[in-house]
Amino acid sequence: MRALRFSEYGPTSVLHVADVSEPHAGPGQIRVAVRASGVTPADTYLRSGQFRDRIPLSLPHVLGVDAAGVVDEVGAGVTGVQPGDAVFGVVDLARYGGANAEYAVLAAWTTKPDSLSWEQAGGAAANVETATRVLDRLKVAPGTTLLIEGAAGGVGTVAVQLAKARGATIIGTASVGTHEFLAGLGAVPTRYGPGLHERVTALAPDGVDAVLDCAGSGSLPDLVDIVGSAERVVTVADLKASQHGVHLSRTGGPGADPQALHGLAEAASLADQGRFTVPVAGVFSLDNAAAAHELSETGHAHGKIVLTL
Repeated sequence: MRALRFSEYGPTSVLHVADVSEPHAGPGQIRVAVRASGVTPADTYLRSGQFRDRIPLSLPHVLGVDAAGVVDEVGAGVTGVQPGDAVFGVVDLARYGGANAEYAVLAAWTTKPDSLSWEQAGGAAANVETATRVLDRLKVAPGTTLLIEGAAGGVGTVAVQLAKARGATIIGTASVGTHEFLAGLGAVPTRYGPGLHERVTALAPDGVDAVLDCAGSGSLPDLVDIVGSAERVVTVADLKASQHGVHLSRTGGPGADPQALHGLAEAASLADQGRFTVPVAGVFSLDNAAAAHELSETGHAHGKIVLTL
């Protein structure tokens, strides 16, 4: 099968599509014929070598953690799904890869809602799991006022909608050009950067209860100051979080959070109700994956970046 991989760490030029052996569904797993799969910032960190000490890889490595497709193999012990079903989900996150290919083995999945296109569903699962994991850790519930730094990106746009479904009030930072877009998702938009504390205070005079940092732009000291405690801030993007007493949420390694795979079915249900969508920042072919990685590395993709076959 054709798969996107890299054989050495480096810039986007190390990416290449190769013919590799097909994977097969083991116990508790399913295999899908992939229609679309996602590109995450973590994929670019893996490829560049930034994560080589955190997530050891055996090279060459096939990238991608989430995908949508049609089931064609069902592993032992799996019930409730059969060949021909349309699903979306994630690979084994401990393995962290394998979805950017013609066939992918999923470790967690749910039925693809008709309301989501293949591209939307293909880029949904990883961001849904990440957003749900952080919202759970921050105990976001009815009445919570949540500040999301970098709310227009892949995780941010999902977190806005899932937090809104929980009954929270969301303030989202983003560039001015995306404010109307964010408001449509359910956030109260504001600019990031200098003066953020004053702007947030004006929007939430009773204070902010929790902060999710999706940007990793070095703003953690300001975010801690806004909420009043480092314990009420979680980042998914700032690798220097510990220097500020902030928790970096991840699914592997020391201090990892429990995976929030229950979020997949919750998001699918919300999509069926017309209360959840997946904004797509760009769709690229597998052969043009370098351009997808380059867009991700700009940090200005408004939604999820997706590869199709």
